[in-house]
Amino acid sequence: MEIKTRLGDTFWYYSQLFMIPLQLIIDSNPSVNPNNIAKGQSVDIPGFMIKNIEIKKGDTLWKIAGARNISVDSILLLNQYINPNQIQIGDSIDVPERIITKLVDGKKRYDYYQLQEDIKTLQAMYPFIKINRIGKSVDGKEIQEIRLGRGSKKVHFNASFHANEWITTPILMSYLNDYLLSLTNAAAIKGVKTLPLYQTVDLSIVPMVNPDGVDLVLKGPPEREKENVLKINEGSTDFTAWKANIRGVDLNNQFPAKWEVEKERKIPKSPAPRDYPGEAPLTEPEAKIMAQLAEKENFHRMFAFHTQGKEFYWGYEGMEPPESQAIANELARVSGYEAIQYVDSYAGYKDWFINEFKKPGFTIELGKGINPIPLSQSDEIYRDVLGIFLAGLYM
Repeated sequence: MEIKTRLGDTFWYYSQLFMIPLQLIIDSNPSVNPNNIAKGQSVDIPGFMIKNIEIKKGDTLWKIAGARNISVDSILLLNQYINPNQIQIGDSIDVPERIITKLVDGKKRYDYYQLQEDIKTLQAMYPFIKINRIGKSVDGKEIQEIRLGRGSKKVHFNASFHANEWITTPILMSYLNDYLLSLTNAAAIKGVKTLPLYQTVDLSIVPMVNPDGVDLVLKGPPEREKENVLKINEGSTDFTAWKANIRGVDLNNQFPAKWEVEKERKIPKSPAPRDYPGEAPLTEPEAKIMAQLAEKENFHRMFAFHTQGKEFYWGYEGMEPPESQAIANELARVSGYEAIQYVDSYAGYKDWFINEFKKPGFTIELGKGINPIPLSQSDEIYRDVLGIFLAGLYM
């Protein structure tokens, strides 16, 4: 919600007026000097939207404010040229409306377009989040990183490395939405207060690593790629089993962590709907982007959302640090998922992350069944894995 400042207003006053943490207001307005606010400046108030209403018989600003649990001054801030004692029936005024419900629908088919719409909406309502364009997919789709928090502990989450595991994206976006609502409404999540997490954690989220593959599974091939992907898919127009990127390379087999072992033993020796690791490590733009992001940011820990199995993997060749065990124990406790230290698989992002940085990395296998996991499991996955999201921040 954008407001225009009045003479003498301060961020501290807005924090008290709207009951929003001062730090969130400061972070929502990086171009405004909080110690020198001039009259008439535009300032964003996170967690609120503006609703226009019509004055009806018997209405007063005090009655309107009381019904909406807001202050009269917050209404006057949005309507600086009205006389509160002279409003007339039929007048239109703006009132601030606190956002208390989710903006992300985590229980529907979720393609790249829907992700873009939700990112735009969340950034407009919660301008303390930052959207970084970290690169482009094979088909030129922007791969985005969502960033928020002021802490020194860098925690990274990602989803949809695999195309037909797209359900991981709306689940992760739902957790982000929960976090934002909690911060702006001073409401704990499962008993966990989130403002201290915001102050101590620098959270990074890449919600859709493989946008071309996700769109292929959900919407079919774009015309320019149709001939090639049909050939890779052996002529079938059913892409529900497709895990790879649009070029038929499995992005989670692309990383230099015993990549040559996977290359040797994987059955596909050419582009395929799944498992083909490519002709060399990091040939695909999406894999390069994720490697470059980790190298640049030096995350303290990483969580990759996949499906399926109701389990998670947390070790690699004995290179995981001792703290990984404690984190794994907590993830298992809060989710009921099985913690598996080692698995006979290499060249994944988690493997490379642990190998490269000697820091905790986790592959979380959401749900159970056959990929793609049906949306009917969304509620159960959401409940089970919410604790994992929180533990990734507080551990």
